[in-house]
Formats: sequence, structure tokens, C-alpha cells
Amino acid sequence: MTELRSDFSSLNPIRGWILDLYSSAPGEMTVWIITEKGERVKLIDEFQPKMYVSGNIADLSKLANRLRTSKFVAKWAFVEKYADFMGDKKSKVLEITVADCSVRQRLARRMQRLGGYERFRLHNVDVADDQTYIYDKDIFPMAHVGVTAQGKRLAYWLLDSVESVDYKLPPLRQLRLQVQIAKKKIIPAFSDTIESISLESDGKEMIIDEGDEQKKILSMIEAVQREDPDFVLTEGGDSFLFPYLANRALINKVPDRLILGRAAIPLVAQRKRGTSFFSYGRIYFKAPARRLYGRIHIDTQNTFIYSSSGLQGLIEVARTCRVPLHRAARASIGTIMSSLQLYQATKDGILIPWKKSEPESYKSGWELLVADRGGFIFEPKLGIHDNVAEVDFASMFPMLMATRNISAETVLCQCCPNSSIRVPELDYNVCRKREGIVPKTLWLILTKRATYKELRNEADDAELKETYNQRQSALKWILVTCFGYLGYKNSRFGRVDAHIAVCAFARDALLKTVRIAEERGFEVVHGIVDSLWLKKEGATPKDYAELCGAVSREIGVPLNIEGRYRWIVFLPSKTHAGVPVLNRYYGVFDSGRIKIRGLEARRADTPKFIYDAQMDMIKVLAKARNSKEFMERIHEALAVLRNYMKKLIEGKVSTRDLLIAKRLSLHPSKYSHDVLQAIAAKQLVKEGVDVSEGQTVQYLITDSDNKITHLRAKPAQLLGENVHFDVQKYIELLLSSAANMLSPFGYTTSDLYDSLVLRQKQRPLDRQTTLR
Repeated sequence: MTELRSDFSSLNPIRGWILDLYSSAPGEMTVWIITEKGERVKLIDEFQPKMYVSGNIADLSKLANRLRTSKFVAKWAFVEKYADFMGDKKSKVLEITVADCSVRQRLARRMQRLGGYERFRLHNVDVADDQTYIYDKDIFPMAHVGVTAQGKRLAYWLLDSVESVDYKLPPLRQLRLQVQIAKKKIIPAFSDTIESISLESDGKEMIIDEGDEQKKILSMIEAVQREDPDFVLTEGGDSFLFPYLANRALINKVPDRLILGRAAIPLVAQRKRGTSFFSYGRIYFKAPARRLYGRIHIDTQNTFIYSSSGLQGLIEVARTCRVPLHRAARASIGTIMSSLQLYQATKDGILIPWKKSEPESYKSGWELLVADRGGFIFEPKLGIHDNVAEVDFASMFPMLMATRNISAETVLCQCCPNSSIRVPELDYNVCRKREGIVPKTLWLILTKRATYKELRNEADDAELKETYNQRQSALKWILVTCFGYLGYKNSRFGRVDAHIAVCAFARDALLKTVRIAEERGFEVVHGIVDSLWLKKEGATPKDYAELCGAVSREIGVPLNIEGRYRWIVFLPSKTHAGVPVLNRYYGVFDSGRIKIRGLEARRADTPKFIYDAQMDMIKVLAKARNSKEFMERIHEALAVLRNYMKKLIEGKVSTRDLLIAKRLSLHPSKYSHDVLQAIAAKQLVKEGVDVSEGQTVQYLITDSDNKITHLRAKPAQLLGENVHFDVQKYIELLLSSAANMLSPFGYTTSDLYDSLVLRQKQRPLDRQTTLR
């Protein structure tokens, strides 16, 4: 490893890839580069971020005079910027160059007080330091760049572009770190000693299990430095492992030597709590980030993008949305997407509001009734259908936002009241003079994802095909999120009116599609927002292709054929038989591919045993070529069900296959009812585990009707060897899952129970069975 400071004007140009960057000292930014020669080089750049204040010019001049003596301010000037992103004209604002990144918000609060909290609006205050640097230098993570020094500052020139889909990456070194703990109890604690440490790198595994605990820690540090990985992967590194290691290093009097990053910054034994947050009607928990400086730490239990799209997907969103890799590994999709919008705003000279204050436009009761309606639906026709084709719009909502120029500042803009672009039903005007921030950013994502999908389909090399697939998958999540984020109250460039406009365009598109389909003789079996299920006697693939082409030309959004089902079953509500449910169905395409929505097999909290049983039943039914054969095979599916029930009764099921995973909506102590996940969570708390709302608890149902509360369920971490499970309850869950998929054909849970359980003559049914 090499360290170079940018104040050496004789620094030779370096070519390589940007791996990591962070604010390291007042007025400094550290950047780690993987050079083309394979060296890992540390560069130190002088960096002072800018923030802005808008308001009355006279007031701003007085403020500038008062800031002359402030140690937080390096310099100031008046510049022209778009202070109000909703407007189309620049205004004069006060640009303040801050001496150090860390004082921006302190300085901002001081200026608010000076202005009586009313005179000034502040901008570009709370964007993360490393992202501010990325925007200012117009670079991105894993960019192939040339770097040289200009006085005390680094100058970059790009050797690739963020639009590129065939970019090259350097050979990246990964290391997986695991620690085996000598637990005194079932749950590991900070007071427990290290039993052994395993490090896996480049297919080789190293076990450190000799010597005392201090020697094991020092051997681990030496091994990490020797292997010199770019990415360190852990399981629970953020929530437990790294704080545990820091604590053990402290106890063994080597805290200053616990350096797992490239920079000489040791891990510290901070027991920071994570945060719980509310999103889309659910509570989530996020563990605090544990940083390795100069390397990227990925906690596989605290990352969405890496878990869903792999390392290539993580790098793709970090590059495209200009988010540092360590932050992208942990951030929500909305936060990642927001970074791209913030960069676009910076590039366009639009200031980023510190505290958003854009209200929803006034609406009468009638206008609310018309506007706030969401997407359009056609209720499914219950039961089984043959030869139904599913068609859906490709990225419908993002495409509508891009093609109709939907953004917070373009819907109901003041500059184009007579615009020819009108929102259906609502008659809102949409700006024609400027392209909105949201559409500008979406075009990049839409274009890149479409290209990656083409490259994936054309690639012959399996590794290359997987690379393209991971990249398009990561970008898909950005597109999935963009519509909801447009109406999110904390979105910097979001607005409810724009969110409503997209829904109106979507409803209009679906109605036009239905009209075109019915004119061509197709029957609509089901429709929901951006998808339709259609059938037509004797329809050929050409008929469907022509329909999709006609709709695509009319709507301006591609309509694609998902596939044609041999048969598909639309299911009713679980609680109200005969009432259709929008997203509960299963079916088999002509290709043999099974598609399921709304059944237990799609739920994250379903035990693997129940999942396997339901899937095996569906696989038996999937052999049917039509509805007639489907009905004939139901008895085979019931035989599968009977076999699974027999396994339960005989106890031939593993513990892990019966575990139920539930997310806590409250802290365990705040539950007023003894639901099973709360019972399990309270047992963990009693054992010293830190449990918060938003976390997921896995538990086994042991005796659901027991009057002693804690005996009803047991968390996975506390399961012993001879644990019992509640046979009756799991049979009920099993039969309920079968009844759900067979309900259109007259089957209920009680009917299945009568025929499969009460008539079971082989052996009496015990309330509990011991797992083997």
C-alpha cells in the first residue's frame, strides 16, 4: 500500500479505479485507488464543501458580513443558482465555502437562528460528505480514472462513463470473516471468549484456533493485512461481530492494534443501537454501519442490494447512482435512487433544500375523490381458466414518468399553464419548457437496464450472463421504487401531485389497452394496474404479438407477453368465499414454468416444511395440460398432502424446516397481546439479546394452547436437542395452505381435516411430537 498527498505538485499521474473515499481530517478527503498495476494507493485531497443560503439580498449581505470572522467559513460569494427547484429562473444566493465537512449542520443551525428561523432558506447542508465530494468532482465509485495533483488538490479525468455497460473492473479481492464463540449460554455474549476464527479468501480457508485469545486476535489482524482484501464479508458484522471483536481486543489489551481496514484506524467497542423505521405499512430495523477505511465491509445480514443482486449489482448501483460502495451496501433503494437525483440537481445548478417545504396543491372534496384513486383494476374471474395469456407493460410507471415528463417541478408548473400535455381526468398541465429531474435520471436507468437484459440474453458465457443479470436486477429495484418515492413526504424532489398524475396516466393506459384488446376479440379475465390476463378462442402467438404492438404504439410504453398459461387458477379471499382477490393466483405456462402469487409459498414467514408441501402439490398439478386434467390430478395432490401430514405425526421433520419468521411491529415489551413472535422475542430479551421493533424473530410453535405463555413458542436461538413441536398446530397450518389453493374447487380446511386427520387410523395423534 502506498500513501500519497496531493500537495506534491510533482505527483505523477495515476490511472486506476476509485474504491473508497471518506472525510479523514478537517478540510481533507481520503481516496483509495486500485491502480492499473494492481497497487492500492491512498491519496489525500484538500476539500471544502459549499452550502448556500437564499432569501432577501439585503438580509444575505448582512449575514455575509457577520460570517467574515467565523472560523467555520473559508470564503463566501454571491452566485446565481436555482434556489427554488419548482421555479424556472435563477436567483442570487449566498455561496459559503465551509472550512470542514463536519461543521456544515452546526453552521446551518447558527444561520437559522440569526435569521429568526424565517428569513433564510438553506441548501446543500445535509448531503453526506463523501457524496458531496463525488458530485463536486463529477466522479463515481469504481470509475476508471486518471488522477494527478494540482497544488493541494486532486484533479480527475474519467476513462469510462457512468452510461457504460461494458466497463472493466480490476481484479477484486474478497475475504469472508467468521468467528466461532465459546458460548457460556445458548446466546453468545460480549463476555464469551473466541474459540476460533476462520478466514476464507480466493477459495482457501484459514483457521485460527491456536494460542490464547490475544494471539488469535493478532493472528487474524496479520492474516487480513497479508491477504489485503478489497471487500470483507461478514454475517452480522454490523450488529454483533465487529463490536464483539472490538470488545475482546479491549479486554485483551490490544484495542489499538485491531485494524482491519487499510487505514490505521482501529475498530472501537461502540455498542451503538440500530434504528427502526416505518415504510410502506411495515416496521423495519437497520443495524448501525461498521466502517473499514480503505476496504468495503459488507454485512450479508444488513444489505439488500448485495443479497438480491450480488457484488456486480452493488457496484452497478454505486456507479450509476454515485453512492459510495460502503453506503450503497446498506442504504435503502430510495436513498440510493435519491443520490442520482441529487447529483442531477447539482449538475443543473439546482440547490438541494435542507428542509423540504413543498405542500400539496389545494383540492376540493370532489377533486380528491377523482385524483386520489391509485391504479385501475379488473376483478379476476374466479376459478380455473385454460389458455390465458398474461401481458404487462415494461416498467410502466417509470416509463410514464419519463415519457410524460412527470416530476415535482413539472406537474402544475407556473410557466406552462396552457401546455398540451395534460393529465387524464385531472387536466393538470405538465411543463413543456424543461425536462424534470426525475425523468432525466430515469432515462439513464431505463436505457441501461434494457441494454443489460439484451446483453444477458445474447451472452453465451455463463459468467458474463450472470454479470449482466445481476446488474439489470439491481437497476430493476431502482425502477420499482421510483414511483413510490415520488410521493414520499421526505423525497427532496417528490410531490404528491406528481404521484397522483402518474396514477392517472396509468389508469388511462390500462383502459385504452382493454379497449384495443376487446376490439380484437379478447376477453379480459383479470387486470391490475400494469398487467392484463386475456383469452381468446383460437388465438395464436401472432395475434398476441400484434395486440402488444398496437398497444405499444398507442400508449408509448412497451407491452410485452409474459407468457400463455396452460391453466391458471384465480383464488378468492381467505375470509370471504366468492370474493375475488387481486393478487392471489397460480398457474403453469406453456413452457412449464410455474407462477404463484398470494399463496403461502410466496410468504417470507412460511416455514420451509409448509412451503415444500405446497410446492410439491402444485408440481403434481402442473403436469396437467388443461383444466380437465387438473381436476383429475387433485387426488394426487392430496396424496402428497397426506404424506407430509404423516411426516408431521411421526416427527420426521427437522427443526429448521418448521421455523416461522415474523417481523416485530413493536418492541417486545409493548405488545398487549401474547402473539407468538412477541413471546419468542421476550425470551430472547430475557437471555440478554438486544431486540428492537423491525427485527425478524424466528420461532418454533411448541404448544400454542398452553396456559403458561412462554411454553407456547420458543425462539430458534434457544432450541435444544429434544425440543417438542405442536403437531396439531402445524397440521392446521399445512391443511390451511392446501385449502387455500384448492378453495375454488370446494375444499376447506375443516373438510381436509375430517378426511385426512380424523380418519387416520394408524396411530393416535399426540398434541406434541419430539423433533428428530
